Amino acid sequence: MDERRFKKRSIFLVLYLLFALLPIYWMVNMSFRTNEEILSSFSLWPREFTLASYRTIFTDPAWYSGYINSMIYVAINTAISISVALPAAYAFSRFSFLGDKHVFFWLLTNRMTPPAVFLLPFFQLYTTLGLMDTHLAVALAHLLFNVPLAVWILEGFMSGIPREIDETAYIDGYSFPRFFLTIFLPLIKAGVGVAAFFCFMFSWVELLLARTLTSVDAKPIVATMTRTVSASGMDWATLAAAGTLTIVPGAIVIWFVRHYIAKGFAMGRV
Repeated sequence: MDERRFKKRSIFLVLYLLFALLPIYWMVNMSFRTNEEILSSFSLWPREFTLASYRTIFTDPAWYSGYINSMIYVAINTAISISVALPAAYAFSRFSFLGDKHVFFWLLTNRMTPPAVFLLPFFQLYTTLGLMDTHLAVALAHLLFNVPLAVWILEGFMSGIPREIDETAYIDGYSFPRFFLTIFLPLIKAGVGVAAFFCFMFSWVELLLARTLTSVDAKPIVATMTRTVSASGMDWATLAAAGTLTIVPGAIVIWFVRHYIAKGFAMGRV
């Protein structure tokens, strides 16, 4: 009975993996083919293997600058989000104050709000301040969504640390900055990894704000990928190559924080 159940689970897992990986494989497959072959035939592998699409991305400034711009504002946003969320999460996990639960809930409601709601206010504000088409504009706009999520994740990890550790450190003469950086932060490094991962992923794939708040100098790759239509039609091969390269940074980040993400699931904060 157990063996039969194991076989059923194995078959289900294999089918699920095939279903999940099929779109990725097909995109990679298209990236090594020409547009003519993509539109004229159906095949599970390229008949005329070519790297022309990847060559276009790595040599055309309109393409590779999109990846550079995305990495810049994603790094800025992740760093600021974690820096702001750490003290806020510590306050929620260690202190009780008037309206603390209401403030915590209000932070989460900001995360649940569609980005389109804030599009017009951000556009008018950044136009006035001269921040349009800058990396900082997109990074600050994404803070509205990433900081609440980071606070929520970090608060769960911090609440699992006994308060006696704080008291013992203060008795031993530790200042708060020294205690937080040398003792407390290493204890919640899993939470920092999980929070940084989700901040990174949201900023990396978010399109609406990134496309509206940038035009030329800071245009990200997600916005560049939406503008592949030319007089000759859609450049499917280049678009597939760009999509394949877009997956790579996220896959690298997942590889490094995979253990932390599993711990976050176990704690119910992911």
